[in-house]
This record gives sequence, C-alpha cells and structure tokens, in this order.
Amino acid sequence: MHKIYITSSPDETVELGKKLGSKLRAGDIIAFRGDLGAGKTTMTRGIAIGMGLKDEVSSPTFALVNEYPGRLRLCHFDMYRITGALDLESTGFFDYLDSGCVIAIEWSENIADELPEGAITVEIARTGEETREIKIIGDERFEL
Repeated sequence: MHKIYITSSPDETVELGKKLGSKLRAGDIIAFRGDLGAGKTTMTRGIAIGMGLKDEVSSPTFALVNEYPGRLRLCHFDMYRITGALDLESTGFFDYLDSGCVIAIEWSENIADELPEGAITVEIARTGEETREIKIIGDERFEL
C-alpha cells in the first residue's frame, strides 16, 4: 500500500497521525523520513494521541529515545546522529524490537539497513510554509 496525504497545518498533521496511531499494534515500527522541521515529531504527537497516550511528545534528539507508557507503549527514537550498526547498538534499539512496543523512528534513513521487514515508512516533505505531503507506505490497514 502506498498512499499520499496533504496536510495544510500542524493540526492537520496531528490529525493524520491520530488516525495512524489508532491502527497500530504491538511491535509495529514507523520509519519516518523527512528534512529537519518537516513534521516528524508533530506526526508522532498525533500517533501518541491516536494510541490513547498523553499529548506530551517531544523530540528525542538529545536523549535518542523517549518512552511513553500506556496500554501500548510508544518508543520514539531520533537517529540523526547515528551513522551505522555499531552506533545503533549503543542506543539499545535492538532490545526494543522485541519489547512489544510501537517504535517511531525519526531519521530512519540513517539505519535503513537495520530496519526490520514490514516497517511502515512515512515520508514527509514540505510543499509550503505549513503544507506537507505525507506518503505512507505499509500494509492496507494503514489506508487512512
């Protein structure tokens, strides 16, 4: 499945994230791709809300991973400074894969070779000041 959505504001990006978040299951992986400021964290905020979590999502740039507990836990990674498998190992990323949480990964292109098969890819591109083109590539349950 490959679907493109256009959002015209951060609120619309959050709403799209909510729809995606409501369909996620334990073990799902969201692999974000997009430039700095494209809206990856904004969309993750919507995903958290859609999963029934609090709206307390912040960028994990300096922490590398932020965890949000709930019925289904969200683990939000930032791979901006990760350059390969050795760096990735130090984040504890591979342990999270078997933990049953939903994993959202910003800058997933930096670890493309290490992403498990079946990851849902979300590509976000700016097309205007607040307008975004968001492409979701995954299985049919993510046709929003």
